[in-house]
Amino acid sequence: MSLVVVKVGGAVTDDAAHWVKSFVAQGHKVVVVHGAGPQISGELERRGIPVEFVDGRRVTSDAVLEVVRESFAAVNAEIAAAIGPRALPIPEGVLAAIRIPELGHVGRPIPAAPKPILDALTAGGIPVVAPLAYGPMNVNADEAAAALAVGLGAERLLFLTDVPGVFLEGEVANAIVADEAERLVHSGELTDGIVPKLLAAARAARNGVEVEIGRTAVVA
Repeated sequence: MSLVVVKVGGAVTDDAAHWVKSFVAQGHKVVVVHGAGPQISGELERRGIPVEFVDGRRVTSDAVLEVVRESFAAVNAEIAAAIGPRALPIPEGVLAAIRIPELGHVGRPIPAAPKPILDALTAGGIPVVAPLAYGPMNVNADEAAAALAVGLGAERLLFLTDVPGVFLEGEVANAIVADEAERLVHSGELTDGIVPKLLAAARAARNGVEVEIGRTAVVA
């Protein structure tokens, strides 16, 4: 039975249950990793707290961390409820990460196979994981999904986003090679939120995972 990791962006949480149930019906084990970007930014703005990113990672002060934890917990529960009784909410604390001190409470996730996730899969459950590592440290959800896909030996990693795929020269690309993805990022031709997603996808692809960002396959 193959394993699929589904990364759900904070703007498309309603789509999560559909995709997860589809994969389960096909006989796959599934791990869900979600973000909560719009929810976090909206609440920060409501509280008058600055929203700041560096290379796709949210600068996370003590005040920001409080909002991050609250938002992830809410989105985690929402997605788990939509999936149903087999879902196991994991709002924080199972990911391993290396702290990035200049960004505050932020970490860079490393590939791992956390025991709570393995236990849930063995029991037939569907782990729903928020990207909060030990610390706690705020982790980019795209990077977290890729690290888990590699660490768990997943066959496939699917990024669900509010865009249809990776746009190159104004059109959605059917596929992009990992080396080219990194070149486009480092040259500045691709910027903002796609940066961590593409770099994470490239790393996973090089580790043998079949990766898709919407309709765009990322290949080694």
